[in-house]
Amino acid sequence: EDWVIKQALEKLRVDADWFSDPQRILREASGLMWLQQVAPRGTITPLVFQDKKQFLLAMQAVPQPHENFKTRLLRGDVRRDDIQQFGNLIGEIHSVSSQSDLQRESLAIAFGDRSYFESLRLEPYYGYAAGQIPDAAPFLHALIDETRQTQLTVVHGDYSPKNILIYDDQLMLLDHEVIHFGDPAFDVGFSLTHLLSKAHHLAGQRRVFADAAKQCFVAYMNALNVCWQGELEPRAARHTLGCLLARVAGRSPLEYLSRAERCRQRDAVLAMLPSPPTTVNAMTDAFLEQIESHAQD
Repeated sequence: EDWVIKQALEKLRVDADWFSDPQRILREASGLMWLQQVAPRGTITPLVFQDKKQFLLAMQAVPQPHENFKTRLLRGDVRRDDIQQFGNLIGEIHSVSSQSDLQRESLAIAFGDRSYFESLRLEPYYGYAAGQIPDAAPFLHALIDETRQTQLTVVHGDYSPKNILIYDDQLMLLDHEVIHFGDPAFDVGFSLTHLLSKAHHLAGQRRVFADAAKQCFVAYMNALNVCWQGELEPRAARHTLGCLLARVAGRSPLEYLSRAERCRQRDAVLAMLPSPPTTVNAMTDAFLEQIESHAQD
C-alpha cells in the first residue's frame, strides 16, 4: 500500500515572505476525516495516521496511473466530464454541510477557526493584492469584510485544479489545510479563476475555457440544495474578480502567466470594478472582452 507523507512548514515555499502556523496540518487531518464521510465516493484519499508533535500526516496515495488536473488543462485538454465533476464535487460538499441547522452548528464549531484561512488566503491574496493595486483596494477590502461576515457552510479554501488528481476518469481532491466554515462563494470564485486565467493564457482556446467556466458553475449550482442558493451568484462573481487580481498581484501569482499577461489581467479586472457583473456568465464574457481589448493595445 502506497502512502503520501505530508509535513507542514512554518514558511511557505514561495518568493514572498509568507508564514502560517504548522498546526494547520491538524486541520487538514480533520478535513480529511470529515470529507471522506460526506464527499462523493472515491474522491477523497483516506487518512492513515497523523503525528501532532511533528506536524505531519499520512494518507493513502492515489493509485497510478493518474494525472494532475492542472497539467491536463494547461495542455489545452478540456474535457466536459472533468469540468462537470469539478463543479459537482464542490457543490456536493457545500450542500451536504448545510442540510440542517443542527449540522451547520456542529460544523461551525468543528471548523470555526478561520485563522488558517486568514493567513493563507485573505491576507496573502486579497489583502496583499490591495497593497499592490491601490485602485482595487476599496473593492478588495470590502470583499474581505463580506467574506468574514458570511458563514454558511464548510469551505475547502483551496479548490484548485492543481489540488486534483485524475484516476480512472475520476477527480480526487487533495490539500485540505484551509478548510473552514465560511462563505462558499470563495470556493466558486477561487476555482473559476483558474479556468479564466487559462482562458487568458491559452489564447487559441479562450472560448473553450470560458465555456468551461460557465459549465462548471452550472454543475455546481445543480449540485446545491440549500436555502441560500439564490443569493450566492453575485458574491461568486465578486470573488472571481478578487481572485483574478490576487493571482497576478498577491503573494502567490500564477507561475504560467508572463509579466505582460499579469499586467493585462490586472488591467482587465480593474476596468470591470466600477460596475462589477452580478452573474458568472456576464462576468466571464466581460473578462474575455477586456482581455482581448487590452491585448490589442
